[in-house]
Formats: sequence, C-alpha cells, structure tokens
Amino acid sequence: MKFEALRYDTFQPVSIRLAGEQIESVDPSTESAKSLPIVAPGFFDLQINGYAGVWFGRPGITADDVLKTLKAHYAFGLTHMFPTLITNSNENLVNGFRAIREACEREAWADRLVAGCHLEGPYLSGEDGPRGAHPREHIRPADWTEFEELQHAAGGRIKLITIAPETEGAIEFIRKAVSKGIVCSIGHTAAEPADIRNAVEAGAKMSTHLGNGSHGTIRRHPNYIWEQLAEDRLTACLITDGHHLPDSVIKCMVRAKGVENCLLTCDASGLAGCPPGVYPEEGHAVEVLENGRIVVAGQREYLAGSGASTDLCIGRAARFPEIGLEQACEMAGNRVRKLFGLPLVRLQAGSPADLTLFERDAKTGIIRIVGTIVAGKICYGDVG
Repeated sequence: MKFEALRYDTFQPVSIRLAGEQIESVDPSTESAKSLPIVAPGFFDLQINGYAGVWFGRPGITADDVLKTLKAHYAFGLTHMFPTLITNSNENLVNGFRAIREACEREAWADRLVAGCHLEGPYLSGEDGPRGAHPREHIRPADWTEFEELQHAAGGRIKLITIAPETEGAIEFIRKAVSKGIVCSIGHTAAEPADIRNAVEAGAKMSTHLGNGSHGTIRRHPNYIWEQLAEDRLTACLITDGHHLPDSVIKCMVRAKGVENCLLTCDASGLAGCPPGVYPEEGHAVEVLENGRIVVAGQREYLAGSGASTDLCIGRAARFPEIGLEQACEMAGNRVRKLFGLPLVRLQAGSPADLTLFERDAKTGIIRIVGTIVAGKICYGDVG
C-alpha cells in the first residue's frame, strides 16, 4: 500500500509505502500540501468506558457486545485502546473482563486494538466529589486476592489500575501491582499529601484525569492536586473535552508538568454517542445534556465520563500554544506507548504500520478522521 500525506510533526508532504505490518519507506512527495490529509502515529486512548449505550462493565455484557463497541473506535482514529471498567460488583467486573478476553481470543483485530485493560476502582475514595459517578455501594478496600481473580478473567490484560492511595491496603497493593509490571495511577482520591508521597514511593506513576474526581471545594494548599502536580515522577493524564477542565486549568497543568509529562484521554462514557436524555444505570441514573456533557442525573456538577471521542480531544488540545498538534498527537499516542513499554510508532522505515490520517479545520482545530491503519491494514476510511 502507498499513500501521500503531510507529516504531523513537520507538515511536509511525504509518500509512505507499507509492506505487511510495517512501514517500508517514507520519502518526500511532490504532491500539493493543500490536497493531502495529515498522518500521525495511531491514536491510543487508555480510558474508554464504552460507547453507544454499552459499558464494558455492564451486567451481562457479551463478547459480541465488546467487539461491536471496540470496532466503533476505529472511526475516531484509535489503533490501540484500554477498555476501562469502573467500580462495580465483583460479579460484573469478572464478567466484563471475561467478555473482553473472549472477544480478543476470538478476533485477532480486537486483540491488537486492545493493548490492555484499565481497572478504574473499586479501591477509591467513598467521599462525594472524589468518588465522582462511581457507585458508593461498591467502593471497597484494596484487595489483592480479588484483583488476581479479575486479572485471571481478563487473561492477564489488566495493565492499568486507578486507585486512591488513602484506601485501606492501597500502598501494599500498589507495591504488588508494580512488581507485576502493572501501572498504578492515583485517582478519585481525597488523600493527604503524605498519602500521595507514599503511593509514589510504592511505585505509582500516573494521575488519572487530574483535576477531576475531586471535591468541589478544597483547601488552597496543601491539597492532593498540588501534590500530584509537583511530583515529577507522576505523569498527568488530562481530559481535554471542553467540559472536564477549563482551558485555563489545562494551560496551567501542562506548564507545571511539562508537555512531555502529560497524556490525553477522552474518558468516553458508555453513553458517548447517545442522544440527550436520562439513562438508568445500575444503582443510579446518568443524563446526557444537550451540550454533550454527561452527568449524574439530577444535578450538573458531578460528571459521569465524557461524550467526546479521542480525536475531538486531540483537536481541542492542539489549539493550546503550550501543546500544538504534534504534542497533542504524542499525548494520545507514543507517550502512552512509552509509559506502558510498548513499541513506539514513528514515520520511518521499519516502524509498526499503525497510523491515523485526518483533516484539521484551520479555524476551529476540529479533526476529521480520514483513515485508520492497523498493522498495515485499513480498518476505517479510504486511504491511498
């Protein structure tokens, strides 16, 4: 396969030839830049809860449900993702991870797309605010025996765990998880600064959607947001959908951490892609508002994931001078791969042929996906 495109990092026109699952060559092109899409390493989102009414942790989910939900994300430029299961009963978590495992064992494309799984909870703060939309009745102390059961159900695919470090047993849990090569991330926490420091010393490497899953009002300093911002060993993951964080907060966080220490996620809810309305969920109801914001029904403060897609969040992040398009693509691509020790994708010969092609509106910054290529195969769009 051969196609022409503009590099995401230099905007120079290039001719890219693929052979099998790799890039065979990248050469200068004489094609007019105006007629070409932009090409970047494939997008990678580590927090996708579901889509179009399907949550990966919903009761009774099947491998067929998982496959349908996974495939929808090719349209958003994803070549890799972490299906995410949030706080739930043990039964529903086991069933959800088992369904993902069965989907990956059935279809090779699904196994390639699913680079791992993300367990967000249930070992989180039970306080209103930090708990977010996670059901209070299923919040519980960190339990390594339970986690081993979940990991078995997932076929060893759980690569990321979000945990509140003040939770009973959390620090020892983090140590055990890190010793198994699992990335632990601080999130949905009401921790004291000492708890944050203890979690980092135990091996925590990331902050899950920093600035969200927090109290509406906290003491100005010290607090758990400042502590995570100041900790150089923590990579900050940010939701740049326009609802979760104000633009001023995104700018300050990126300036504080350095863009090279930031990741990007859309945190897509299972209701992403659904029309406005109230949707009953297990134990509570969630509402999709007219503006796309998704909240716990009955109020407007506590968000329940995002209705945005990864490409939209990349486009929004790229508008910030502190970020720009190249770094926005890296924040939702190679920077994620690097954190999890996965092969990087470069626009050069010998690199994995996992690529996203898109057009970008110069005025709005909105991205439109033109094509998604995984392992040298077109999974979405029209390329070449």
